[in-house]
Amino acid sequence: MGLFSKLAKSTDLMQGMADRLGVDLSEAICNSPDTEAAKYRGAVIRCSCCADQGACAELQAQNDRLAEAPDYCMNREMMAAHQAES
Repeated sequence: MGLFSKLAKSTDLMQGMADRLGVDLSEAICNSPDTEAAKYRGAVIRCSCCADQGACAELQAQNDRLAEAPDYCMNREMMAAHQAES
């Protein structure tokens, strides 16, 4: 898989996880673009390094809502922090 395809897939997975957790990442970026855009980029890159993307895609396909990110999620702490802010 090419770099841009991998990053696009990872962006979709990360956004899907955020949606299921009730986290609005776009709002965070709009509120503080200088810092949040860099955090978003880092989250996409962490997701692209995950060895469990297949499990993540399956989890998302089976669930419209989640209370928390799975233990294997490399963005679990970041997602939990955004949930706490909501």
